[in-house]
Parts: sequence; C-alpha cells; structure tokens
Amino acid sequence: MKNSFAVLAQKLMRTFKEVIKANALSIQKVVDFNKNSDKLLPLDFTSANTELTDEILDKTDLFSAWVNQKLADNDARYGIGGYNEHRTIYSRSAHFNTGEEPRRLHLGVDVWGPAETSIYNFYDAKVHSFANNNNFGDYGATIILAYNMEGFEFYALYGHLSLASLNGLEEGKVIGAGKKIAELGVKEENGYWPPHLHFQLVLDIKDLKGDYPGVCKFSERDKYLANCPDPNLILKYSFY
Repeated sequence: MKNSFAVLAQKLMRTFKEVIKANALSIQKVVDFNKNSDKLLPLDFTSANTELTDEILDKTDLFSAWVNQKLADNDARYGIGGYNEHRTIYSRSAHFNTGEEPRRLHLGVDVWGPAETSIYNFYDAKVHSFANNNNFGDYGATIILAYNMEGFEFYALYGHLSLASLNGLEEGKVIGAGKKIAELGVKEENGYWPPHLHFQLVLDIKDLKGDYPGVCKFSERDKYLANCPDPNLILKYSFY
C-alpha cells in the first residue's frame, strides 16, 4: 500500500510539473518584482542561524526589526526562502508544539517584505475558501484559490494577509490572472509575525476550508512534500 501511494504521488507530481512547464508563459507575478533591478535575500530560519536568539523570536517587533535590518543591509527588496526547511523559529508559538513531536518542517515559500505589499493572482482561479486563522503564530488572514490548468486541479494558499484582503470574497468567485488579491498584514492581522507572505501549493486539499498545514512534523515530511510542490515552480525565483 505504501509503495503504491508513493508511485501515485510521484506520478501526480510529475504531471503537475509538466503542466506548469507547458503553461509557463501564462503564469504571472505573485508580488511586484523586477529581476533585473531588484534583489532577493535568502533568509535561513534553521538552527544554523544563531543570530536569532530567543529574545528576538519572543517579541515580534524585535523579530521584524531583525528582518528589516537584514533587507536594508543587503539592499534587498524581499527576503525569500523556506520550502522544505526544518525551522527552529516555530518554538515561539505553542500552535506548533502540540503532541509528542512538534511541527517544524516548512511547506511553503515565504516572501518577507513591508506590510501592505501587494499580492497578485498568478493564473485564472476561483476562490476556494478563506478565513482568519488568528492563533498566535498562525496564518492570520488566509486565502485559498483553486486552479484548473489544462484539466489539472490544484490550490494555492496565501497566508499572513491583511484582514481587509478578505472583504468582498465569496467561495466560487472568479479571479483573473494578474489581479491584485491581497496585501500583507501587520502583526495584529497576520498571526503576530513580521510581515510576509506564506505561499504554498497544494495538490489535494481534501475537505479543509480556509486552512491547510504550512508546517508539518519531520516524520511526515515525505507525505506532505508529495502533496505540496515547490512554490518556486510558480514564483520562478530560481536565480536567488
């Protein structure tokens, strides 16, 4: 059973990558960015980053100041990274510490930038669901869009948005490619994080609405990564 599941997952992932590649010219931006003039700064949130002390992580304002200083020092428009990253920063929130094994493996890509940064839809979609996941350390305002690309259905989760981004939404609403869909939220609206976008792809969202795990247990890594492809397939930030 396990082997058959793995084969099925690999086949699904291969099909997804082929569909994305075939439609690459139709995929539009998620954030404003000019790769010829703007710079992305990879940010490491694993145990290798010894600059992030418990004192900094415990206070969102200090954490935000650290991110902002990193971007300023490196003349970068955004911080970037996090897919398949085993992070220590989630120790700041009890939301990730339930059960015997805490959740630490990140399943999306984070784009770190100022609050009110505009977020765009990269391809024609429908609103699948939305919610305000307002636990400390959670997504805060969240939008999930459903996509159908050459008959292949998948989803994208946009987390840590402003509450105003949820206004006027309804399930099934059509949103065209290139349309602005949201803005990054301040800490009080985004789960008490430094402003950033959590962007995650999901192949099978099951019966979940307005939420999907963005962080999993390391022991469940293979299962979740098989269902959550690398968002850089869409972002196209392979040059960072």
